[in-house]
Amino acid sequence: MTEWRIVEDDLSGTEIRSLLELHMQSMLANSPEGSTHFLDVDGLRRTDVTFWSVWDNTDLAGCGALREIGPTHGELKSMRTAPDHLGRGVGRALLGFIVSEARGRGYERVSLETGSSPAFDAALHLYRSFGFEPCGPFGDYREDPFSRFFTLSL
Repeated sequence: MTEWRIVEDDLSGTEIRSLLELHMQSMLANSPEGSTHFLDVDGLRRTDVTFWSVWDNTDLAGCGALREIGPTHGELKSMRTAPDHLGRGVGRALLGFIVSEARGRGYERVSLETGSSPAFDAALHLYRSFGFEPCGPFGDYREDPFSRFFTLSL
C-alpha cells in the first residue's frame, strides 16, 4: 500500500495548477456551466478554505479542500485524483484526512455538492462508503437537476 504524503498547498506549483485545470474542464464537460460549482485558484485561496495536495514521492496524486460554511459545518471541495493515480486509493486517503481535520476543528458535519451524471459515479461510491447521505441544498446552493448534495454527521 502506498504511503501518501498530504500537505497544505499554496496552489503555486505548475503540477497543482494543471490538475485544477483538468478538474475545471471535467466539471464543465459533465455539467452545464451554470450548474458547476468548482472554485478557481483564487476561490481556493480564500481564508475560509484550506487546500491540500496528495503526493506519491514527487508525483502529484490528487487534491482536495475543506471550506468552512460555519463554526460547525464544513464543505468538501475540489476533490480530484490525478489520472495516473486513479484506483490507487488517493481519494479514500484524502477524504479520510479531510474528515479527520473537520472533526479536529469541531465541525458537526461535512457536506458536499457533486454532479449527477454517470461521470460522478465513482466519487458517489466513495462518499457513500464513508457514510455520506443524501441531503438537500445547503449554504448558497439551490435545487438543480445537475447537482446532488450529501452530508456526513460527525
